[in-house]
Amino acid sequence: MYIHIPWCVRKCPYCDFNSHESRSEIPETAYVDALVADLEQSVPRIWGRRVHSIFFGGGTPSLFSPEAIDRILSNVRALVQLSSDCEITLEANPGTVDAAHFTGYRTAGVNRLSLGIQSFDSEYLQKLGRIHDEAQAMAAAELALNTFDSVNLDVMYALPGQTLEHALADAQRACELKPAHLSFYHLTLEPNTPFHRTPPVLPDDDTSASMQEAIENLLGQHGYDHYETSAFAQHGRQCRHNRNYWLFGDYLGIGAGAHSKLSFHDRITRESRHKHPKRYLEHAMRGNAADNIWQIPREELPFEFMMNALRLTDGFEPELFTMRTGLPLSSIASTLQSAVDKGLLSTSDTRIAPTLLGQRFLNELLAMFLE
Repeated sequence: MYIHIPWCVRKCPYCDFNSHESRSEIPETAYVDALVADLEQSVPRIWGRRVHSIFFGGGTPSLFSPEAIDRILSNVRALVQLSSDCEITLEANPGTVDAAHFTGYRTAGVNRLSLGIQSFDSEYLQKLGRIHDEAQAMAAAELALNTFDSVNLDVMYALPGQTLEHALADAQRACELKPAHLSFYHLTLEPNTPFHRTPPVLPDDDTSASMQEAIENLLGQHGYDHYETSAFAQHGRQCRHNRNYWLFGDYLGIGAGAHSKLSFHDRITRESRHKHPKRYLEHAMRGNAADNIWQIPREELPFEFMMNALRLTDGFEPELFTMRTGLPLSSIASTLQSAVDKGLLSTSDTRIAPTLLGQRFLNELLAMFLE
């Protein structure tokens, strides 16, 4: 289950997520009411299914009080079945947290925190438009690690004016903190963002590729397994929630702009919620939180599956393709062989996985399944 909290203190110039600056008081109580109504409307479509992970994303979920998070989770527990070891993650930003909030989230049931560090260097944080500085980044990371058993740190590289040395310095500091999980993202200029309209000067492709390779090597030396394009974990500490996405598993998304993917015996559907918080609040309380529900066409299923599964460095078991799509593996046999011939994919009776070349040129590999 994904739960979207759409507000943030300030919209970052690189962000294309459905997030909105909180220019006035956040309607916390009303939004929780809407989330509960949304979930109640969704229960018939997921009846009998067990929830193995919950992820509060944003926006900045840590803008919500521990009491609000507790109320949301209490209603989730009352309406659906949770696994006994359910992974419950909450995203937080260093500029919006304190010890009382972290303790409150943990008491409410959050057992994994994902902290948006992005950089440990104040110069680059300022260039990214972040509201925290280097000292706040370190303080928040240490507080999170002292409060939660499982912590992820988000870090970015190929930042405006960044050197290889500075990118590695960020990676080194992240490793020294020893969180269970690290996410390293290459800064990209997404459409409809200030950075896309007025691009900053970024490292060239060769430099950013060197950063990626050096960071991967450094994290490997510190015992982090590179299990997904941008994700690294200590042994046995992979993110269960995100891994479900990559394995084309089902998920329910509630909240403004949230998406769902649900499989039934005769079809696979996707859903989207009303995107703007005000419209979402209105429609959720009227009983129609979802603004669109559609079936994935059969011919698009191979690409949909591969778009997710090939992000995993160890790939997937061949039978999973049929389990998730209902299609025989033979339906994509010629494409698989072409990818193997180009050195982008390796296949065996037990595993289909991108090669190192395939990982580096993932978009080219995925495009083959669109043909």
